[in-house]
This record gives sequence, C-alpha cells and structure tokens, in this order.
Amino acid sequence: MKVKHWLLLLTFGLLLSVLAACSGDESKETAGTDTKEEATGQKVLNFLNPEAIPSMDPSLATDESSFIYLAATMEGLYRLDEKTQPTPGIATEHKVSDDGLTWTFTLREDAKWSNGDPVTAHDFVYSWQRAVNPDTASEYGPYMMNGVIKNATAISKGELAVEELGVKAEGDYTLVVQLENPTPYFETLTTFGTFLPLNKKFVEEKGDSFATSTENLLANGPYTIANWSSTSDTWELVKNKDYWDANTVKMDKLTFKVVKDPQTALDLYEEGTVDRMDLTSDLVDQYSTNDDYLVSADTFVYFLKFNQTTSDALANKNIRLALSRAFDKEGLVNEILNNGSIVANGLVPKDFTPMPETGEDFRKVSGDLVKYDLEAAKEFWAKGLEELGTDSVELEFLADDDKTTKLLVEYVANQLSTNLEGLKINIKQVPKEQRLDLDSNMQYELQLSRWGPDFLDPFTFMNLWTTDSGNNWTGYSSPVYDQLVFDTASKLATDNVARYNNFLEAEKVLFEDGAIAPVYQSSRAQLISPRVQGVFVNPFGATYEYKWADVGEE
Repeated sequence: MKVKHWLLLLTFGLLLSVLAACSGDESKETAGTDTKEEATGQKVLNFLNPEAIPSMDPSLATDESSFIYLAATMEGLYRLDEKTQPTPGIATEHKVSDDGLTWTFTLREDAKWSNGDPVTAHDFVYSWQRAVNPDTASEYGPYMMNGVIKNATAISKGELAVEELGVKAEGDYTLVVQLENPTPYFETLTTFGTFLPLNKKFVEEKGDSFATSTENLLANGPYTIANWSSTSDTWELVKNKDYWDANTVKMDKLTFKVVKDPQTALDLYEEGTVDRMDLTSDLVDQYSTNDDYLVSADTFVYFLKFNQTTSDALANKNIRLALSRAFDKEGLVNEILNNGSIVANGLVPKDFTPMPETGEDFRKVSGDLVKYDLEAAKEFWAKGLEELGTDSVELEFLADDDKTTKLLVEYVANQLSTNLEGLKINIKQVPKEQRLDLDSNMQYELQLSRWGPDFLDPFTFMNLWTTDSGNNWTGYSSPVYDQLVFDTASKLATDNVARYNNFLEAEKVLFEDGAIAPVYQSSRAQLISPRVQGVFVNPFGATYEYKWADVGEE
C-alpha cells in the first residue's frame, strides 16, 4: 500500500475481477426487532463480523474490519463502485498537470459532516498531515504517502514540519496535491481509508476520546455508526440522511454482531437472524449444494512472520528457511480450510496482476518460491542448530483467537514440531486487536499474519518488507531488496516492464532471505441470503462496499 505502481490504470480493466451483526444482546430479540422494523417499511440487513472493530480512526486503522466500516461511514475524494472503478465522492472532478506531479481536485459544495459542518479541502489537508505526523504514530500514513506525496517521507521521519506536506487548500473547495513522482493510479489511492478527511475542530475537541465510540465520531459517508464503542460486539450502520448522495442509499439499517463460533453463526443464519455467514471447513461439504452457497476468491495472502529481534533462532537465516518448508500446505488448505483457498508459494497472489508485456499472471511467471520440502527443511534446520550451538529451539506462536485460526495454527505447530527435531512451539491466541498491538510493538516471535492489497500493483505487497516500512515489524532488512523496490517507485516509475522485472527479482530475494513464510491465499465459502443485494466485494481496499446495498426477494 504505499506508492508507485504506475501502469496500473492501463491494465485496470483486466485486473478488476471482483473478488470479510445483528444489534441487541440476544439473537432472538434482535430478529424480532428487525422483523418489526421491516413490517413498518424499514429496510434492514443483518450481518456477522469475526471480531470487534479495532479502530475507527482513519489515521490509525490497519486492518480489514476497520477499513470496511470507515468506508461505510466516511467518504474521501473518490470511492470504488460496483466495477471497482473510482467514482466521484467528495471530489466531483480533478485535473493533472502535464508532468503528472500536480493533481487539482474540485470538491462538491453540498457535502456535510453529521454535525452539519461542511466538508472542505481543509479537512483533507488536516487529515493527511495528521497521518504522516510522527506524533500520530500512524502505520498507514507513512506507508501510503511516503514517496507519493511531496515531502511525506521527510515529515514522517521528523525532518520537516507537517505544513510542508504537498497538499494545500485553495479556498474551501479546491484541493491541490503535489506528488514526488508521476503516479497515474493516484486517483485509486484516494479511495483508500488513510486518505479520508477529518474535521479538525471535532478531532481536537475530542482529544484522546476521538474515534472511541459513536458520540466521538463524525460521518460524511452513506451511513453513521450507532451503538458502538471500541469494545462493542454489536453495532449498527444507520442511513446518514445528511449524506450528499443519500437518495442512492436504499438501506435504513445494517446490523452487525461479533460471532467467533462457526456453529453459532450457522444457527443464526438458519433461523433467519443473519443474512450472511462464513463457513468453516467442517461445514463446507455439508452446505456446498445449498442454494445460498457461494465461494469467492480473495487476494489476501497469509504468511508466517519471523521476528528477528526477539529470538536468536529466528535471527538465523537457516532456521527461518527450515520453518518455511517444514509444513504441508496442501494438507492445510484441503483439510483444515476446505473453502477454496489455495497454497501460497510466493507473496504476490495468483490472478492479481498481469505482466505488462505478455499479460501472463505475475504469480505464474515468478513461480513457486517456497514449497513444502521436508528434506530441504531438515538440512536447513541442522545447519541452523549447528550455527546456534544448540540442539533445541522453543518459539511462541502468536495468532488470532477465532476457531478457524485455532485449528490452523495447531496444524502448523504440530507439523513444525513433528518435522523439525528439537523444536517446541507454544501457541498464544489473543483477540485480533491485541495481536495487532503486539505485532506493531514487535512483542512476538512467530506469528500468523496476512496482507490484502490496497491497490492493484505488486508494490502493495513488496513495499511491506522494505527496511523502514511502517508495516515491517520483523527486523528484516536488505539493502538489495530495498533498492529493487524503491527503484520501481522512482527512476523506473514510468517504465512498467522494468518495474515488474524488479518486482520479480525482489520477491526472489525476499524468500532467499527467509524473511517470511507464505502459507495460503484465501477464499471465502459463505452462505448468503438472496435478500442481500448490491453489496460489492472489492479485490483491494475495503472488502465490502455497502453504499449500494438493498434487500431482494427471498
């Protein structure tokens, strides 16, 4: 998610294969309430969410759930439509200078915050400056803006004042953005959560309470969020009558409930309390012939992260290479997941982006870089133990606390400890919000993590592992890898063939170093009621788009 992926727009049409809640404490009470509302003419859909929302602060959000609800309640310059194309949001149009460095956005004058304040160019300036301000401690601000917006890198390092960021308001309704390099896909970047506006007066008035609960939030998008706080396991999206395009929003309310147990989720679906649920592997075979059954491919890639700063063993390249090859990924996707997910033997997902000249899939050209290979794993393991001067290694394995993840990490831990003599794995499962906090503070050893693209270009995956990336919480650093990736965002920015060759080479370097271990590329096996219409699934950015949601016939 950061910068420079340039011929993106030229291949955009080919890349856009459109590929993750009930209010009240008791599901029956919720169902009864919604039935009554529907009887009075209100349109209501009910969904589940796998976890509480980690953050509703655009500057601090880093995860799938947060970006879904930010996209539903807020609007940036543009938003993605049903074809994953940028469509006007707060901006009605924009112009780009001949050199590609200056983007001038004209903003609509009828957009309002939910407190009645107008949405202006100043709100974007404040939000973007806040995102790259070191004092904010944003991960995504520097990640998305460094190298893209002029001076963002120097500001995020504390070398320049935030006022030097290449974004300014010319009056209330003209926003001018200066870029470091030509970035034709910048329009697409403006649809992403980090680039949302913020009402400065409101944010500063709320202080540390900002974005912690419904009363500490402002909306400028299709919905407002109701009955929510940072620890809520239920919340609602309610139609925002002050939204400039409110006439397009057909739903009165969407309800959400956190349910981590698959059987509970299934019971709620079968009784009609919820309209969508994710199926776990043990339920797929049972429901694969159901009329409501749907499998959709994802571009999320799951991988093992190795923290080289907290474990002497993981600081050893041979140990990392051994762990990367010592578990059967085919068994994992077929037996544990059983939902259409496929083995990942690289970082950039399958069917994500084509090579610029041939149109071949990047993943096919790059090939299988890290396969299950027990013989090689044992050889690397023996070398690593010899270099460490020990015959045993003990590692803590951090992961989320949902049931599917529990089965998955138990499988991987068992494979690793069985296949690598002297290895002991201790599993630590915590709520996702806590895992994200431990991750960003580098308080883990081995971790199951994932990444979904923020835009359609390999850079969104490759920039993750550069030395100073705001998301590289592993201690991995390679000058060779850094240069290969950075060149795609600077001197090669307008040479897409050369850029992609750099990406191919960088991916090889990443896995030769054993920086991470790819596990699988996910799919979603779901039951979705025919009542659910107009909910779009994006291959990048916010997974679900609810602006155009509607209720269909059952």
